[in-house]
Amino acid sequence: MPHPRVGRVGLGLAFPRLGFAMPVGLKRIYGQRHLHFVTFSCYRRLPLLKTVRARDVFVRELARVRAEYEFLLVGYVVMPEHVHLLISEPRKGTPSTVLQMLKQRVSKKLRKKHRETLVGQVRLDFPEPVEHIRSFWQARFYDFNVYTNRKKREKLEYMHRNPLTRGLVKHPKDWPWSSWGFYVLGEPGPVGIDIVPE
Repeated sequence: MPHPRVGRVGLGLAFPRLGFAMPVGLKRIYGQRHLHFVTFSCYRRLPLLKTVRARDVFVRELARVRAEYEFLLVGYVVMPEHVHLLISEPRKGTPSTVLQMLKQRVSKKLRKKHRETLVGQVRLDFPEPVEHIRSFWQARFYDFNVYTNRKKREKLEYMHRNPLTRGLVKHPKDWPWSSWGFYVLGEPGPVGIDIVPE
């Protein structure tokens, strides 16, 4: 288990650096009709998905990309600085294509300035004291082929336990940005889940 380190970005904001670097030289295996357990992180594992709005935007874009590229979504969890998905290969493209489109769309939506000015409020032109972040996502992603029911269950349990392990909630039901509610309560959730027969 890697030991947490602390990193800093602008204005003294501290964030945990967990030491999970994306492996170099990954071999992607497509065309085998396997599920893919994919993990991808925000740039430098910064908590760029820490807000409810950011996670909601991610889930909406996931639903859109899924419909467009026609892949099965078997499970997911959206964490403040990374995402896990359990997906099939899409009818259009590859899992790499899916992730490229998903990451681009989420990044574009979340990097837009989102400021509202109240009626009668004067907007002052002072620069915002925020360090420029070069990218929203890390360039690579981790892809693990899942081809047994045991591994599928293992990956689903790992994803659904993630918010508890990180201390974000005391129970998975309190983290709506995952597929836990579908599997345990039968609730549809913000993104529909596909059942893959055992």
